[in-house]
Amino acid sequence: MAEISVSSSSLYLSGNQSPQSDGSQLPAPVTILRPTTRPKSDIPESSNARYDGSSGGERENGVFFMQAPAKIRSCDVYIGLRGRKPAVVRFVNWLRAELELQGVSCIVTDRARCRDAEQHRMAELAMGAATIGAVVITKKSFSNPFSIEEMRYFLGKKNFVPIFFGLDSKDCLVRDVIERRGEIWERDGGELWVSYGGVEREWKEAVDGLSHVSGQLKIEANPWNWRDCITEAVFLLGMRLGRRFVTERVRRWKERVEKDELPFPRNTHFIGRKRELFELELMLFGDVEEGGDENQTFELKTSSSSRRRRRKCKGKMEVEEKKKKKEMEELRWKESREEIEMEGGEGLSLPKGKKKSSSMYGKGIACVSGNSGLGKTELLLEFAYKFSQRYRLVLWIDGETRYLSQNYMNLLSLLDVDLTAENELCPERDKPRTFMEMEHEALRRVRKEMMRDIPFLIVIDNLEDERDWWDGKNVMEFLPRFGGETHIIISTRLPRILNIENLKLSYLSSAEALSLMKGRMEDLPVEEVLILSAMEERLGRITLGLALVGVILSELSITPTKLLDSINSTPLRNIKWSGKEDPVLRRNPFFLQLLDFCFSVFDPLATRMVLASGWFAPSRIWIQLLTLAASEIKEDESHNRTRLWNKCLHLFTRCWFKPNETRSEEEASSMLLRFKFARETSKRGFIHIHEIFRLYARKRGGVEAAEAMVRAVASRGSIPRDSMHIWAACFLLFKFGTDPSIVELKVTELVSFIKQLALPLAVLTYTAFFRFNAAKELLHLSTEALRAAEEKIETGLERSLCWGDLNHPKTQLNLKTYQELALLNATLLETRVELMMRGGVFDVAERLCRTAISIRQCLIELSALPISAPYRVSALPSSALCLSSVLDRALRLTELYALPSSTLCLSSVLDRALRLTELCALSELSA
Repeated sequence: MAEISVSSSSLYLSGNQSPQSDGSQLPAPVTILRPTTRPKSDIPESSNARYDGSSGGERENGVFFMQAPAKIRSCDVYIGLRGRKPAVVRFVNWLRAELELQGVSCIVTDRARCRDAEQHRMAELAMGAATIGAVVITKKSFSNPFSIEEMRYFLGKKNFVPIFFGLDSKDCLVRDVIERRGEIWERDGGELWVSYGGVEREWKEAVDGLSHVSGQLKIEANPWNWRDCITEAVFLLGMRLGRRFVTERVRRWKERVEKDELPFPRNTHFIGRKRELFELELMLFGDVEEGGDENQTFELKTSSSSRRRRRKCKGKMEVEEKKKKKEMEELRWKESREEIEMEGGEGLSLPKGKKKSSSMYGKGIACVSGNSGLGKTELLLEFAYKFSQRYRLVLWIDGETRYLSQNYMNLLSLLDVDLTAENELCPERDKPRTFMEMEHEALRRVRKEMMRDIPFLIVIDNLEDERDWWDGKNVMEFLPRFGGETHIIISTRLPRILNIENLKLSYLSSAEALSLMKGRMEDLPVEEVLILSAMEERLGRITLGLALVGVILSELSITPTKLLDSINSTPLRNIKWSGKEDPVLRRNPFFLQLLDFCFSVFDPLATRMVLASGWFAPSRIWIQLLTLAASEIKEDESHNRTRLWNKCLHLFTRCWFKPNETRSEEEASSMLLRFKFARETSKRGFIHIHEIFRLYARKRGGVEAAEAMVRAVASRGSIPRDSMHIWAACFLLFKFGTDPSIVELKVTELVSFIKQLALPLAVLTYTAFFRFNAAKELLHLSTEALRAAEEKIETGLERSLCWGDLNHPKTQLNLKTYQELALLNATLLETRVELMMRGGVFDVAERLCRTAISIRQCLIELSALPISAPYRVSALPSSALCLSSVLDRALRLTELYALPSSTLCLSSVLDRALRLTELCALSELSA
């Protein structure tokens, strides 16, 4: 008999018997009470408790704990089920967690696994207390007496919501089940009430009642509509419970997902990669859901290696279940505020021998590796679209090392994580948290959202390094724990990453490559097919190069022979490549000639758009911004280009554009999309350029294209729309780390860029995304850049004041620029003061505040010079107002922290600032 122990805060269901090694007897999945405070010894903080029918959950010593309503007698939804298949367990866990996330209390139970009368009594008590009863109906439910009883009970109360899992409501007819009609009941049908000694009348009454349930209350789930099914269930249950806020939240979430989930539309011309998709499914789920693509599975059976892998994964599931508990003990996580690491043996290192190929199946993480241009992004995008219904949300993250942390923190809005209400004081030490502590807390909150029983799919595309570029964090610190409901897919060019086995992406087969290269052309002669095969070998079988060939043949309507002759006649540019750059461009001259040929065919505006894109961030680009940057680049009028263009005009059988025709940005972007140099994004008016094309454009465009990009961002950039590209412009302007500054702007342009973009970007970075180190570095480099520009102006200004006419327009312009620069410098210092005060670095904040006040005092003294009023700093109304706002912020921060040391340090500074404010006001009055 199980012992029931009840406390004021929580209720546990505990069994004294030791768990069986074969997993045949599992703790009864009866959901009890939600504790107001979790016991530290039994309940892990990082994950929600869940129903785990496959292994009995993560409970120890026979204790089974699940989150549930505050009182069992005030339950909103009762969910009954039968079976412990991984798919059913995953679906029920998701539904329960989704309901609890929306504030709906629910209880999940499989009464067939209750071990004693007390557990059965508690389950029946929950049934009677529930406002709505939902039963997950599978084929096994019709031979389960408890499922039949639950259906009859809730049908009688008229609060029944059936959830058909793997079945259609039209298949659940009494006559079809008894007479074994249809493919479904041919093996599992018959007089099922006999199997458990039930009454025929009661069984028929329950099954026949399913057909009388209103169609609006029926929910039918299959492997390809889980998300829609659970969303519909939550919406329906919230509506029946009268919870309007639940329905509104579900409606807003659906609207947001439709807009912001995946970055690109689905590739309707996706070719091949069936085996790789099947491998990814096994790595993440560990099993293949029923109702999938049967043709795909049949084709994979022809491979002996695939048969062996499937036998290891499915034919030996019992062995895997026995090993699962031991593996989970070996993979112990150690988590602290400073580091997150995985312990046990060699961490994630794989065993040797044949076990290595199947050791990562079902772990929830997969890594796809391969050279550039093989189609890693296309494979991940196809998998995300194909299996998106099995996840609440697909979180797509660009893995470029400079933008990884920012892309990760962009998930805050998608996950509805609100960090603005976090207390900045550390309760243990009674002082502000440090920058590292606040950044760690933000990462922990995001990871915690992804470690619920709600499944997410995290896709990290093109991961360049295991460590973050900014502070050296390991990418493991961004990821949730392996083995949970959230799955992770990573694509990288590195041979090995995170010490896990990679799925190495191979080349397309000859038939698939030929289909990709032919494009829309059909019935090619044998000689032309041989030419395509030769081009395939010269391109190194790169999927991107094959797709380019197919697009050119389709768009220009030329034969493969003429295309090959044109590519061979294209001169190879003398470009120097370093050893760290992409080997596809370094070792494949024929591919470079193909790119040059495409540039010769492009409209001049389209060519310059590609050249400018090389210096943008690796994210979607606003077409108008890219066009503006392209207009800053001079058109290439070299003799070789003209000669090649004239030669191509004679080769093309259909000249559908004129060489000197000026085209609009829509036509130029459309040309890039047709030739696969750019791809359409999910957001209208934006395009994305492939990384290989961007790297080639950086080499070919040079510094001129970089300057054009920075000027375009400075003039038309918007932080909500182009924040990543503003960061890219900052990387070109300022000296981050050991990287040199590539672009140098005029002083007026630099002041405008920092004032309009860099400063607001830094403020947004630490206020909205809690990236304090990045914001601090950006503010520091902006200050250094202004100081360097200030020295240049001071040199010329001193000559003008000593030897020139003070009323000369040039002298007045230089003085005005100097005053604007100094004011901006003071504003930057004041922003850094606020940032340092927020992180508790009061000594640095005091020093910066003194410097800012000194700068403003110098400006007040400079305003006394006999210069016309429009150029006086005292005539600028913002001078005193800016200083007053800084003083107000400093006083508020001082009152907030109320620390004696900070108050003493800042008191003299504040007094001096107040005196300067009075002087500034007097100067304005005298003017």
